[in-house]
Amino acid sequence: MRLMMLGDVVGRAGRRVVLEHLPRLVADLALDFVVVNGENAAGGFGITEAIFREIVDAGADVITTGNHAWDQREALVFIEREQQLLRPANFPAGTPGRGANLYMARNGARVLVVNAMGRVFMDALDDPFASVAAVLETCPLGEQADMVVVDFHAEATSEKQAMAYFLDGRATVVAGTHTHVPTADHRVLPGGTAYVSDLGMCGDYDSVLGMEKDEPLRRFLSKIPSARFAPAVGAATLSGVVVDVDDRSGLATAIVPIRIGGHLEERLPYPAG
Repeated sequence: MRLMMLGDVVGRAGRRVVLEHLPRLVADLALDFVVVNGENAAGGFGITEAIFREIVDAGADVITTGNHAWDQREALVFIEREQQLLRPANFPAGTPGRGANLYMARNGARVLVVNAMGRVFMDALDDPFASVAAVLETCPLGEQADMVVVDFHAEATSEKQAMAYFLDGRATVVAGTHTHVPTADHRVLPGGTAYVSDLGMCGDYDSVLGMEKDEPLRRFLSKIPSARFAPAVGAATLSGVVVDVDDRSGLATAIVPIRIGGHLEERLPYPAG
């Protein structure tokens, strides 16, 4: 089995690069499942139903979110009817939507996707470790699920690494999102779980975390906000990882980065085969 995870889609430039390349990648890499983080897809802040639908139509099986999940207020409504949109599982009880769900891959495999959010340097939510563990208890790898995919939306790499080791052997892949910069620590952990601290973003890297540079620079230099943050609109990079999975165990056998277009060095994964 083979799956791909893409980092935070930021604004129009990020959407453009995903919509341009994702359909071809699904075919060329023989991808069985695709997870995309879409929490910055609408002007850098949240996601709308129209944007959600166009990313799904391009080939995404699930769209995850994070701390910007509700920036577009319509998400509070349409998340209830869109099974393929997740919000962090450790949001308070009664929050609209779901933090995990079981899906069917293109090859017929059962894929549990879990979205969780860290607490270090972020909003004080419920314990993400306990929240993810509770989900896995009801749908364990090798029993109710053939793959378990975790998007851990967190600021601190220490918290992301801790989550990966906490789930090693119980999840197919644990991938960090949120910091918008791809890390080079992709590897398969001793128990068979693929891990990377951050997938990076799908957006214009000639920016400050996907935003036009002028306003972030002004705020760092003067500490005075003078305008709204606006997504950079230049050439964007598609950024994420491709994971190969053992059909019998549901654990990872390889994880490789993928980066296409824009300002970063291109990294193409192995060909399908």
